[in-house]
Amino acid sequence: MDNDKKGGPDKKGSLGGVLFLSSIGMSMVASILIGLVIGIYLDRYFDTKPWLTIIFIFIGVAAGFKNIYNTVKKYGFKNH
Repeated sequence: MDNDKKGGPDKKGSLGGVLFLSSIGMSMVASILIGLVIGIYLDRYFDTKPWLTIIFIFIGVAAGFKNIYNTVKKYGFKNH
């Protein structure tokens, strides 16, 4: 995988860049699915259907965006 000066993947459309972007997408999906599963479980346990599922889906979306933000911040992608 090609790296730029800050340690991130090369921005020239290389395979490393594609894999990096797909890993960001997978992180977002995983965060939402984890929130969904936790919400469904808690709704069944407390009989609060569908409120906890909705709340935990939003928490999963927020966690996914936080992961994206931290990843972009870590690799320092900027337009040159």
